[in-house]
Amino acid sequence: MNTPEPNFQRILLVDDDLVVRAQVSESLAQDGFEVILAKNGDDGIAAYQEHRPDLILVDAVMPILDGFEFCEQLKNLGERLTPILMITSLDDNESVDRAFASGATDYITKPINLSILRQRVRNLIRQSHLIKNQLNELQQANQNLKSLVNLDSLTKLSNRRGFDDYIQKEWDRMRRIKAPLSLIMCDVDFFKNYNDRYLHPNGDLCLIEVAMAMRNTVRRSGDLVARYGGEEFAIVLPNTDALGAVSVAENVRTAIKNLQIVHEASSVCPHVTISVGVSTIIPTAENDFQALIHAADRALYQAKSQGRDRVTMLVA
Repeated sequence: MNTPEPNFQRILLVDDDLVVRAQVSESLAQDGFEVILAKNGDDGIAAYQEHRPDLILVDAVMPILDGFEFCEQLKNLGERLTPILMITSLDDNESVDRAFASGATDYITKPINLSILRQRVRNLIRQSHLIKNQLNELQQANQNLKSLVNLDSLTKLSNRRGFDDYIQKEWDRMRRIKAPLSLIMCDVDFFKNYNDRYLHPNGDLCLIEVAMAMRNTVRRSGDLVARYGGEEFAIVLPNTDALGAVSVAENVRTAIKNLQIVHEASSVCPHVTISVGVSTIIPTAENDFQALIHAADRALYQAKSQGRDRVTMLVA
């Protein structure tokens, strides 16, 4: 006994001939397939939608809805991957061309040689299995590529593109549920001086440590930490009010200071510190997330103007 490919065990047989349905289903059952029966094209469409078979056998000539029309309707439903083996007593070139044009993958003529049928079925299912695996691998590769496109190569945080996509998505979501959206903008104090004193490779290491500390401090799954540009970072806090955002900002500022990265070129502290601007808004249809960014930027400017190494809050 032959065993069907794993995960491909269900076959839909659409044929108006009771004898054919009985013979074919019995033969395929010997290979371990579950066979779903339909006596015409309309019933076949309904059975397809209910059971989502791994392969379809359909008679070309049937009342109500023939095999060609059945295939066309499947295409209209968006079906492209399920292999279709058309059973036909028509073997002229025109009928064969019509079968393939309507969406059939292969065909077999009547009277049906059951041994040949079973071999065709196994081959089609095996091919379908390989194609679906390849498509899954391609989709995964595309997803990985998308992740890389939105990832900062140095810090492994989201980059500016990832930030823009995420804050737009969360803006729309918070607007729908009428909930607050908060944004934290952080800037490493006197980072140019740090690079000048310790050189750029050490500057990169400093940014990596700062990024890791931020990521370890901002722990909710729905929050996003991003490298906004250069030594500037952004933290998106969905469904977070002003008080909660300021608390997160203070925790982040403290975490960075506690790293105790030596910074002898800083005017405010012998270690690396950050200035932080915070803003909160309940999104509406009358504004967009740029208003939130501008408010957080102004708050960050105030934090720098007031002496750095501090958190400043502004309402958007």
